[in-house]
This record gives sequence, structure tokens and C-alpha cells, in this order.
Amino acid sequence: MDEKSRRGGLTNFMFIVYILESKVNKRFYIGYTSDLRKRIKDHNGGKNISTKSGIPWRLVHSESFKTKSEAWKREHQIKSYKSGEAFKKLLK
Repeated sequence: MDEKSRRGGLTNFMFIVYILESKVNKRFYIGYTSDLRKRIKDHNGGKNISTKSGIPWRLVHSESFKTKSEAWKREHQIKSYKSGEAFKKLLK
């Protein structure tokens, strides 16, 4: 997934909402970022206290957005699913 695109000499950032699954405890983590590779590396490197106990994590879902605001709204929408049917459909 190309997180940056060049147009007219300017860099346009994409924001990515992602879902990680712990290979250890099968829990999920939902977040958003402008640098997905770095963020996953940070999670698996123990740099995030809330995901440290679940290392290693694997990416199970991602969605791209043009603005930080859109990504934030979608992140919170997914978190509101509370692992219900709507959440399970994202993982298929």
C-alpha cells in the first residue's frame, strides 16, 4: 500500500485505520497512523504499553483515508462495534 503520493512536488499523506491481532492472546488492537509499517514495527517492538503484552501482532485489516479527521472517525466507529457482527465482517 502506497502511503504517500507525489503530485506537483507536494507530498499528500494518507491516514490508515488498522486492526492488529495478537498471535499470543488473539486480542485485537485498533488504531490509525500515517506510517503503517513504522507503527506495526513500534507495536511489535514493545514501544506501545497497551500492546506490549500481545507481541507479536499481525495486520488483519486496514483502510485508507485522505484526512486525519476521517481516519479518527472511522477508528472510533470500529471501536464502537465491540467485536460484534460488524467487527467480524471487517475481518473476513
